[in-house]
Amino acid sequence: MDVLFATVEMSPLAKVGGLGDVAGSLPRALRDQGAHVRIAMPMHSAVDRTLLTPRKVLDNVKVPWPGGDEHADIWMAEVRGVPVYLVENARFFDRANVYGFDDDKDRFLFYCDALLAAAPHLGFRPSVIHAQDWHSAFLLTRLAGMRSAGDDHAWIDAGRVYTIHNLALQGNFDAGFAHHYHIGGTQLAALPGLDGGIAYSAMAQGILHADRVNTVSDTYAKEILTPEYGAGLDPLLRARSAVVSGIVNGIDYEEFNPATDPHISRHYSADTIGDRIENKRALQSAAGLPQDDRVPLFGVVTRLFAQKGIDLVATAFDAMLSTHDAQLAVLGTGDEAVHRTLQALEAKYPQKVKIWLDFNPPLGQQIYAGCDCFLMPSRYEPCGLGQLISLRYGAVPLVRKTGGLADTVQDADAALQFGTGFVFEEANAHALQQACERAIAAFGNEAGWRAMQERGMRQDWSWGRAAGKYVELYEAAIADQRQARVHGGAAE
Repeated sequence: MDVLFATVEMSPLAKVGGLGDVAGSLPRALRDQGAHVRIAMPMHSAVDRTLLTPRKVLDNVKVPWPGGDEHADIWMAEVRGVPVYLVENARFFDRANVYGFDDDKDRFLFYCDALLAAAPHLGFRPSVIHAQDWHSAFLLTRLAGMRSAGDDHAWIDAGRVYTIHNLALQGNFDAGFAHHYHIGGTQLAALPGLDGGIAYSAMAQGILHADRVNTVSDTYAKEILTPEYGAGLDPLLRARSAVVSGIVNGIDYEEFNPATDPHISRHYSADTIGDRIENKRALQSAAGLPQDDRVPLFGVVTRLFAQKGIDLVATAFDAMLSTHDAQLAVLGTGDEAVHRTLQALEAKYPQKVKIWLDFNPPLGQQIYAGCDCFLMPSRYEPCGLGQLISLRYGAVPLVRKTGGLADTVQDADAALQFGTGFVFEEANAHALQQACERAIAAFGNEAGWRAMQERGMRQDWSWGRAAGKYVELYEAAIADQRQARVHGGAAE
């Protein structure tokens, strides 16, 4: 099975968020399953060239474009054992950042068009194209248009899998954009019974034109079928629900390994978890907090936005710290209003709270290894990686019951004989405070707490578990395409 994995970010070359982690790890796990995977991404200025020894495989590829042809060079490099195509064009990708520009839709449409223009000359004929989030969805738009026009493109018969990492980011466009870039006809035809305007986003295009649509957890795959979580696309997702599924993400067990992590003070494993206490003491020292093994230390490593529920943390801990002995260490950056709220909490409780407004991955590893309880009170969370890392590092996760958090953390019973963490349901500060108080009480049960840590550390949330499910999804998409060719239409 030959797989083209289309993404606009990938660790370690250019990582912004969770998509970069997935793109950096899942293709390697797929290769371990026997799939022949090649990644395709833009050659951003942000790509760390020191990690590459690229060779140019195509020079000056002509890409049809409004106002006159554009051109792209295609480079190839091997990254962690996986071949990567890099699409180079100074106009669109010589930027300081991966995202955040007014012409992002144009840029990523060009990335897709350049790949398709290069395809006949690459000598690679994928049996599956796996497009990630809205940025790569235009690949499926263009292939749908080619199929409708009878174009015998080199990739026309590939199965098409589309993964939604965050439904809220959609790449919306209007009729003017569609007309300018020749997106029309069957490409914009919504399914029967749906408002035609629902097709006017790159995210909708991926959902419409994929053989199989998946997202990054089982629960999120169900949530997005509802108006509450569907971000306006739930009618389309319900119409295609027969091909919508969820596969929980994994984490890289080589990168996230407390037995070898170079950033932590003391290495440990599930068998030597008693050594972990040295990391708590080191974290308390770095945070300027009293070193006390008996006080539960809560940790947060995240982007500081409302989606992540960090405002709930500030409110809950403001109420709780006046009557409970606990500590809080937070690392992240985001919304300025959240920054100010957290800084006010730190000023009020300087001996209990430390806030680092920074992006600092090594410090993040120290928090995972040193905190007793890791907080993820997200309002919604497609999958989440923080709770998986915390389980791996023996930090007991405390999460809201949503998306991938619901699928990966089992709520502990009162005696701590079962479960791997603490789960609450309502997205409010009171519910979070109650869960934190439950964790504080449970922390006094030293033997039970350690048993819960060990249960979490012995679980398998590696990519090897997920990769096999993706192979099955690819096989289903290939079969769908085969069936569509027999019937001369699109797969349903």
